Amino acid sequence: MGMKAVKLDGIKAVLFDLDGTLVDTAPDLGYALNLQRAHHGLPPLANAVIRPQASHGARGLLGLGFDLHPDDARFARMREEFLQLYADNICRHSRPFPGILDLLAELEARQLKWGVVTNKPARFTEPLMSVLDLAERAACIVSGDTCPQSKPHPAPMLCAAELCGATPAQCLYLGDAERDIQAASAAAMPALVAAWGYLDAVDEPHTWGAHAQIRHPAETLDYLGS
Repeated sequence: MGMKAVKLDGIKAVLFDLDGTLVDTAPDLGYALNLQRAHHGLPPLANAVIRPQASHGARGLLGLGFDLHPDDARFARMREEFLQLYADNICRHSRPFPGILDLLAELEARQLKWGVVTNKPARFTEPLMSVLDLAERAACIVSGDTCPQSKPHPAPMLCAAELCGATPAQCLYLGDAERDIQAASAAAMPALVAAWGYLDAVDEPHTWGAHAQIRHPAETLDYLGS
């Protein structure tokens, strides 16, 4: 990148978006979408086409796979069908991104807490984190239905900070979508864009207002001050 990282002092916890930041869930989301397309007589979509929509949940994937939008009459039924297919295949191929496990180990070695703030409903978040042996290690797991509002609202960020025993300013958030950075900003929490995630070609992360953009999980450590 060539630019020296501007360190953030007093960070006590590092919080992660789940899909596209902590864990590469796109293969299983894509698998479920292609199963659903097959049920409806449609050919499979390539993973490269599905991947940029993986951070946008059922809404983004149904828009891609079936040109369906939330105001369509079929949307609710198709959403539930997709979510059931995903629940049945939630951790076939999903794995932490390269470098994430090393980062988590280093945070723990420094006695820094880490947690998850995701819009993914708890019925998916909790089993996925458990299968990956991450649930017990996380200081908090805030899912999309933990609070009355989800990102980009700041409520989940404030909840996570409280669960970590920290103020928002003492937390650092990593996410790969604009709503992640908006939620952190609204909570007065510093944020980094995880450029290894599911960014689309049309995304302009430099305009989102994050503290910085990083290309590998290990770069997070460059921003942790004293």
